Amino acid sequence: MARYTGPKSKIARKFGEAIFGDDKAFEKKSYPPGQHGNNRRRGKKSEYAIQLMEKQKAKYTYGILEKQFRNLFEKANRSKGVTGEVLLQMCESRLDNVVYRMGLSPSRSGARQLVSHRHITVNGEIVNIPSYALKPGDVIGVREKSKSVQAIQDSLDNNSSVYEWITWNTEKKEGTYVAIPERMQIPENIKEQLIVELYSK
Repeated sequence: MARYTGPKSKIARKFGEAIFGDDKAFEKKSYPPGQHGNNRRRGKKSEYAIQLMEKQKAKYTYGILEKQFRNLFEKANRSKGVTGEVLLQMCESRLDNVVYRMGLSPSRSGARQLVSHRHITVNGEIVNIPSYALKPGDVIGVREKSKSVQAIQDSLDNNSSVYEWITWNTEKKEGTYVAIPERMQIPENIKEQLIVELYSK
């Protein structure tokens, strides 16, 4: 399974925000990486550079590689609605992202691992494809054999996030993807219009 496995703090520092969640290394050095990172007098970025940076940030945030991301964009571009908004909604409706949002894992990469290791069910069936696109009404749960996995329990105990478009039943260890989230319900700091402009060139 292709995915980014390089240093995460370095990427977070490049974008100036902890896109992979809590990060002690990022807190210590919140300036860009490299020997000139602390020197703030960097040249003015071109329009293309700003757009590219935003696309890279979105890709790293959701853990999606270039080909997959472009395919998502083209699908969003063909659908009704605002392209950038639809693109983010598609990223949010991925199974690995919803598992992360439900608090089953403290990170998206951890959520991806739970899915690919067959710990997660959708409507009662095991699904091990992290990019699986959920539809409103789908029920996501922890497989019966996996309900005792300590990492899942620890993550749920430490999770305090609540999203209006997801419900969660702690006793059953299952939740429902109630609706496609509105843009204002997506907390990620991504300027999706810049991504649309980049791909529309």
